[in-house]
Amino acid sequence: MPTIYIDGQAYTYEKPMKLLQFCLENGIEIPFFCYHPALSIPANCRMCLVETGLPMKDRQTGEYIREADGSLRIQWGPKPTPSCTTDLVPDLHVRTHRTSPTVARTQEAILEFILINHPLDCPICDQAGECPLQIWTYKYGPEGSRFELEKVHKPKRLPLGPHVMLDAERCINCTRCVRFTSEVSKTHQLTMVERGNRNYPTTAHGESFDDPYSLNTVDICPVGALTSRDHRFKARAWEMNYTPTICTGCAKGCNADVWVRDNLVMRFTPRKNLQVNTYWMCDEGRLDYKKYNENRTSGIYTKGTPLPWEEALQQIAQLLAQQSNRIVWVGSAFASVETLYVLKALRDKVSPEAPLYYVPHIQPGWGDHLLRRDDRTPNARGAEALGYTPISTQALLEKLQAQPNALLYWVEDDLALGEILSQLPAETLLIAHTYNRSAHPERLTYEIAASTHLESFATFINEDGLAQTVQPARQWQQMKPTDWFYLPKSRLDAAGQAVDRWRNPAHIPDCLPTYQVLLSIAEKMGKPLGLPAEHLPLWERLKAQLPIMQSATYPKLKRKEIFRHDQLTFAIKV
Repeated sequence: MPTIYIDGQAYTYEKPMKLLQFCLENGIEIPFFCYHPALSIPANCRMCLVETGLPMKDRQTGEYIREADGSLRIQWGPKPTPSCTTDLVPDLHVRTHRTSPTVARTQEAILEFILINHPLDCPICDQAGECPLQIWTYKYGPEGSRFELEKVHKPKRLPLGPHVMLDAERCINCTRCVRFTSEVSKTHQLTMVERGNRNYPTTAHGESFDDPYSLNTVDICPVGALTSRDHRFKARAWEMNYTPTICTGCAKGCNADVWVRDNLVMRFTPRKNLQVNTYWMCDEGRLDYKKYNENRTSGIYTKGTPLPWEEALQQIAQLLAQQSNRIVWVGSAFASVETLYVLKALRDKVSPEAPLYYVPHIQPGWGDHLLRRDDRTPNARGAEALGYTPISTQALLEKLQAQPNALLYWVEDDLALGEILSQLPAETLLIAHTYNRSAHPERLTYEIAASTHLESFATFINEDGLAQTVQPARQWQQMKPTDWFYLPKSRLDAAGQAVDRWRNPAHIPDCLPTYQVLLSIAEKMGKPLGLPAEHLPLWERLKAQLPIMQSATYPKLKRKEIFRHDQLTFAIKV
């Protein structure tokens, strides 16, 4: 394989790529602002400059010319070049800021130039703690400023659209946001206006930045020029734990990081996965986090009255035994593979002839060319692979009206439950596992708090048949020691964990994964399912038995602490 030399160290490469991308993939730190691997390369920030050269050859013999010590004589370029546009070629020699005083001085000068008109508002900036400009300035910038005149003023707190706020004074003209709307979302809603040191990105006059992927520009902004109107001033980056997970807003299953403070979900941000969502995530999936905080079901209720768990599960087991011939089993494409598998196993024990249903949620026209899909559920492929039959809410109501004394066992579909609840026959008994409290609790014979995918291990099958297993991201009241062991405690500022002073018990729901509840009910009915209650043994059994689980990987305890800069760089092993 071809070899290149970076700061005297030899590296081999297999395929053509840009030098900066090669360095990022090999853990070689080179500062940059305008480059992004999914966008075109303007090379306008000049921060990633390096010196490059090639071995000199004798024109007569074609042999390499060597120095007196036997080393190759390198013909260095006349000036530093941006590594983001430099192609890898065999025997390329590179000097970064580590070995080149010229590069180090140039990068310091570039940062000083950028900071001339940049406001000194890091303490109040939402980007603080995860800001490349802040980090690079500390590492490579000047000690102070020589600029003593008044800085250039530009528009501040300018709402570009429903989700994005602009502070133009912070903009360093990297043009990432403009390139994103032109090349990725293809809405062309942003452009650069004004000239020289007064230019900044904005929309056309009178237009709103309502791109369904607008918040991706907040992620890729290397400074605090673009911020989320929803998340502004709610939490600092170093106050939150973050955990890898997926978005359950549609069948795409975009990979994301969920950020939690005081057991409240504060935001979702996209996580790099070139197989699924590359670097992006839609705005609606990001802002769907509020359902995890508001109106959560906590505990078990009968007709709206809370019951102790053991007492309630015993009553539910007796009711299922009495009504075994009249149960209508309805799973959910929002539920995990584990839950649907155990629900099917319980059905096989209690009423093996009864069909299994789930309600599809198809929203025609919501999908697009990028990531959004008309199927608004994360696990329809998994439900159908396990033998669940799709049924509309209208068909389900007709079935229940024809069997008015049925017992409806409902699992983890709050949307469809809200549609049919007021129309159910009065005689219908209803046991429901819910994420959020029902608007008509008096109609539910038993309402059981179900763990969301942020409070349990869970596997979902996306539209392409890819199995993705997620891990807990927040606490629940009945956590076991092993659950605490697996709960990630990752922080951008790890030292901050020891001094957190908030802990509101009201933010910790009393819930359990539905598959554990089902296993407990089966035990109390005297019909044990022979399945382990712990997730790892159950997950291993399902992976061995179900073809749809073959692509799943179990979350690892140790992961990388990520300084969030395009979701691809600066990883510190822990």
